[in-house]
Amino acid sequence: MSLLADHDFGKLWGGLTVSKLGSAVATVVTPLLAVQVLDADALTVSLLTAAAWLPWLLIGLPAGAWVDRVAKRPVMLACDAISALLVASVPLTAWLGRLTVAHLLIVALLTGVAAVFFEIAYTGYLPAMFEPDRLIQANALANGSASAAQIAGPALGGALAAAAGAVTGLIIDAASFAVSFLGLLAIRRPEQPVARPERQSIAREIRAGLRWLGRDRYLRNLMTHGAVSNLALNGYGAIIVVFLVREVGVGTGTVGLLLSASGLGGVAAASAVPFLVRRFGAARALRTVKAAAGFSSLLIPFTTAGAGLAAFAAGTALVAAFVVAGNVIAGSFRQSYVPAELLGRVLTAMQFVNFGTIPVGAVLGGVLATAYGNRVAVAVMTVTYASAGLIILLGPFRGLRDLPAGSSGKALLTVQ
Repeated sequence: MSLLADHDFGKLWGGLTVSKLGSAVATVVTPLLAVQVLDADALTVSLLTAAAWLPWLLIGLPAGAWVDRVAKRPVMLACDAISALLVASVPLTAWLGRLTVAHLLIVALLTGVAAVFFEIAYTGYLPAMFEPDRLIQANALANGSASAAQIAGPALGGALAAAAGAVTGLIIDAASFAVSFLGLLAIRRPEQPVARPERQSIAREIRAGLRWLGRDRYLRNLMTHGAVSNLALNGYGAIIVVFLVREVGVGTGTVGLLLSASGLGGVAAASAVPFLVRRFGAARALRTVKAAAGFSSLLIPFTTAGAGLAAFAAGTALVAAFVVAGNVIAGSFRQSYVPAELLGRVLTAMQFVNFGTIPVGAVLGGVLATAYGNRVAVAVMTVTYASAGLIILLGPFRGLRDLPAGSSGKALLTVQ
């Protein structure tokens, strides 16, 4: 609650929450737009997800080195403005009768580029505003509000698609980026300066981040788990709307409501993370939630019409709960563990691998769905995700109660 009394954090948090709501709406209306208006198949829909995440592979490493050199808030402001304009172009071209799959793919790719720079800058911006012992609380609040947006966003997107057409939901997404821009613009607290060594070439700075990551067994383990998990999660996530509409036979509005179920678990998990860390230790909590997320996903392939929809609702809610809890703990650990002057480069080195598997997983999900059917594709990907939990359970976090202290000298033991 002390952070909620911080006006500058409130502006940051409020803008991000609205932006997450818009993005949650877009996760439903974009594939619905492709399926219903452009008659796209499962592979084409999966390519939209692949295009959005491909920039992590293309520009992630140099983007991290560059963002480490500059102030973070101007980067975030530019990304919000560009994203708002790009997303707004979709309803405009749709109303003119000129919307194509190629346009959707280009918008997904370019907003993905903006998302790369925004994510790197945001990760460095939080520790530039708050002390390490407040990062779990800040990340818990941010992830909790994102999960709340995940409840409202898909339901709103489904309702808008049913009432006024899927393209209407993208107006909400464009406006949400504008709100995030205004929230960031209103922040008055200056960033804490970060001491940096003499500037080198981008290539040398990238290598420095890679070397630091390569020598650290904890971050390597998190990176490996993240890569396999993201491949599997997005393998079934990219085709989940097609699965629900064409395999299970649910309506447009019901799709939004079902996808909202995942947000219920995320809100509960985000609010519980500080207690879990205090009570059981950050390392124990991290191992437990990472493994439990994968096993929970095994419910999803059993989704059927009618009462069988409960399997989807329960599976997605549990996956979201454990994923959010794991992200809060792991994200806070990275921010306090990695030296501030290396944070952007180390983060993007990890995300280059973590997020680089997302487009691969998305395309793989689409290929499997085309060859063997949507349900088989979802089943293969959820089993793969469940297996990824062994990477954490058998890795260097095994046997630890708390996560190791990093450059700040403070382990993630308590939350103020």
